[in-house]
Amino acid sequence: MKKGIHPEYGPARVICACGATFETMSTKKELRVEVCSQCHPFYTGQRQMIVERRGRVERFKKKYGL
Repeated sequence: MKKGIHPEYGPARVICACGATFETMSTKKELRVEVCSQCHPFYTGQRQMIVERRGRVERFKKKYGL
């Protein structure tokens, strides 16, 4: 790698909208995210999005008589 053209890579603090924080490596010192592994439905076991989609499909079928 060429010297002097790459940004500094070091520890970074990630802050989620739910309030969870954790450390990782990045070129930025602080990262703000909306969803993390502690509040994402896939990792928490909540299947809210699939239930919502199922309702949409049923409404579509009902609307068009399928």
